[in-house]
Amino acid sequence: MSHEGLTYAAAGVSLATAHAVADRLRRAVDSTRTDAVAGRFGGFAGLYRLDERRYLAASTDGVGSKLVLARRAARLHEAGVDLAAHCVNDVLTTGAEPLFLLDYVAANRISLDEVSELVEGVAEVCLAAGCALIGGETAELPGIYREGELDFAGTCVGLVERADLIDGSRVEAGDVVLGLPSAGLHANGFSLVRRLVGDGDFDADLLLAPTRLYLDEVRALRGAADVRALAHVTGGGIAGNLARALPDGLGARIDPSAWQRPPVYAWLDERGVDEDEQRAVFNLGIGYCAVVPAVDAGSGLVIGMIERGDGVRWA
Repeated sequence: MSHEGLTYAAAGVSLATAHAVADRLRRAVDSTRTDAVAGRFGGFAGLYRLDERRYLAASTDGVGSKLVLARRAARLHEAGVDLAAHCVNDVLTTGAEPLFLLDYVAANRISLDEVSELVEGVAEVCLAAGCALIGGETAELPGIYREGELDFAGTCVGLVERADLIDGSRVEAGDVVLGLPSAGLHANGFSLVRRLVGDGDFDADLLLAPTRLYLDEVRALRGAADVRALAHVTGGGIAGNLARALPDGLGARIDPSAWQRPPVYAWLDERGVDEDEQRAVFNLGIGYCAVVPAVDAGSGLVIGMIERGDGVRWA
């Protein structure tokens, strides 16, 4: 296979465009801001002050083009797991406990079996997280979706006490970054993966391992360490997502030799996806990051350190 064009952008997804869109949307979002809104635009979850001591935390996301391969491999149940775990993991970055989730399925033509598999996957994660699946929407849209197309999105809402809020504001230079392992690619970068797979057979166990739910691990970590920031590693990789969790004036240096990558990254290597592209698009085997004081370094796998200056660099 030619190594030319093996990038996310060449597969049809521009991270630069996504950032530009976010900058434009920021003005519209900020125009609606009320005194009850907390935090800054661009976080993993939005915060809304419920009363003097509690915040609601909410996040919306979708499974994306991983659905195409999941459908081909008859793995839609696991795509439902992806959706719920992704949304709960986002809300968890604020320190919130998930309360409830809603989902949205849209297709050219609705298949009861496919929708059931997706929703049952969501329910599996919700049960594990103590999170109620309270409703959603199913839309049949032949004028929008082509035959055989399917989309799946969801919203999770959680609750956090003000005293327990994690917002990155206490992060200091010299703190360490802990990494929590991923199961593989999770649900990001699949426009590129689909281009690599083409119309041929593929190893569904290797490529489609569902997103891990980090709720229990984060709870345990918070019981053992002073957790000052949390980042869910999704599109944009470790550098792009960890930077979102840090205050202005602080960045991080990450050591990519500090952990072993899942086998799927060797698969990307073999197909000519270079290291810089993998770092920009995929999680590289770290699905979640936590920033803790250096004295708590023994609480997990240290993958980096907080430094003065903006941005995340590689050692």
